[in-house]
Amino acid sequence: MSIKNIRLEVMQFLEKNVDSFVEQYLIPVEKIWQPSDFLPNSEGENFFEEVKELREIAKELPYDFWVTLVGDTITEEALPTYESWLMDVEGVNQVEDGGNGWSKWIRQWTGEENRHGDLLNKYLYLSGRVNMREIEMTTQHLINDGFDIGTGSDPYKNFVYTSFQELATYVSHNRVSQIAKKFGDNKLSKMCKMIAGDEMRHHHAYSEFVTRIFQVDPSEMMLAFQYMMKQKIVMPAHFLRESGQKISTAFEQFSDSAQRIGVYTANDYVEIMQKLMNKWEIDKISNLTDEAEKARDYLMKLPARMAKISERIVIPQESHIFKWVEPARL
Repeated sequence: MSIKNIRLEVMQFLEKNVDSFVEQYLIPVEKIWQPSDFLPNSEGENFFEEVKELREIAKELPYDFWVTLVGDTITEEALPTYESWLMDVEGVNQVEDGGNGWSKWIRQWTGEENRHGDLLNKYLYLSGRVNMREIEMTTQHLINDGFDIGTGSDPYKNFVYTSFQELATYVSHNRVSQIAKKFGDNKLSKMCKMIAGDEMRHHHAYSEFVTRIFQVDPSEMMLAFQYMMKQKIVMPAHFLRESGQKISTAFEQFSDSAQRIGVYTANDYVEIMQKLMNKWEIDKISNLTDEAEKARDYLMKLPARMAKISERIVIPQESHIFKWVEPARL
């Protein structure tokens, strides 16, 4: 049987448990928080006073913070790219009989993720601290440009990617929450903390999918994990650009801002890699082929190697000035 057919068989085997995955890792629409729970009530008599208070508190937040928050928001708002990509993964079928279990999972995961961009976008708009039109153009460019995360339509590689990326977004939103609280913006802090909580739940789901695959197809799962770690995980917004600029030209400056204020760093990347290795207990997996054994050996040595490289990274001290956030506004 070909590798592709084995993957399809494993996806069909896991699909039998999709309903339990939805029940365990996702929250029903009527019970989960919605963006309006954390924003000024536009129907209330105190709406303008609440907006004024939000804007006053927002004045205390520093430049790199705004750049990072805008970049995080744009990343969340490019959700159509991520949904369409996952719908194309082998074993996912959104057409026949109304879609299979995996397409149900992706749609419901997307529904939860969609609230994140909604909430952050509305906050940015009300804050008065950013150029919304520039942000909107960058978001449209990012969706137009798509992304290439190096997984192809391979479910094993895609689940490694989502396991890693959901944990990375948890780290980022959680750190933004901590910084907002430090500067006295408790409401923004709560928003980002709630988003981070969603990301952690989603991380647990995708990493559980990988755990289950390791149990039935350990060698191929190990090779897929090694492949993704060797080529490195690219961020969903790696094609980020400002208006009038070429594809991917803004990502490095956005990443520098996030590193400067400690929201997401090279060290975090290494720690997430190590956490995934620990979670999947790759040192204990047996019945591997010779090739998969070599892949495991490579993986076991990788965090230490990456940590040494991360120590040598030098982040520019000066902030790049983005069209999204004009210093005169701050």
